[in-house]
Amino acid sequence: MSHPVASMGLAPHSGWAAVVALGRTPAGPRVLARSRFALIEAGSPESKQPYHVVEALHIEEAARRLELYLAQAERMAHSALHRLNIDLADLGYRAEAAGILDSSGRKGGSLASILSSHALIHSADGDHFRNALAAAAQRMGLAVHRVPARDLEVEAEAGLQRPRGELATAVMQLGKQTGPPWGADQKQAALLAWLLLETNR
Repeated sequence: MSHPVASMGLAPHSGWAAVVALGRTPAGPRVLARSRFALIEAGSPESKQPYHVVEALHIEEAARRLELYLAQAERMAHSALHRLNIDLADLGYRAEAAGILDSSGRKGGSLASILSSHALIHSADGDHFRNALAAAAQRMGLAVHRVPARDLEVEAEAGLQRPRGELATAVMQLGKQTGPPWGADQKQAALLAWLLLETNR
């Protein structure tokens, strides 16, 4: 007998991420886990804004440092998601998908072009942690979906076939399953996880 399916919604920030995992049940989605985990090591606070840190370095050294920071973030993401996956399995669920809330900011091209633009540096810092989460989830065999936060409600309306107001009420009710904190990060992550539960059938 196959296990019921779960999905994860991830809301990344600089140096950390919030995650909500939902499981599919006959009565609707169930909150299986809600947590927050670090994506930088305590001894390297500068890696919270990696592109800012390397802005003034020679391009080869900047690239080398960014690779190290990305490897660190991916390692921490994989460790946290692996622990979560074990917890879900202990509850009898099989995780299949991970959704990452993406930005709508302009993406840079080459490293040189990013480091020459303050706006692109800001965007690249955010993408750094999203890329680490995506790589870690892919290593675990999860289907990875990146959805711009500003598009989430529209995509959820279409994918879940419910009006936006009804979805907002349902997500608030999901929060009552687990209690606070249930802020914007948790609500968006839960809505994304719910969308993946239904669209990955």
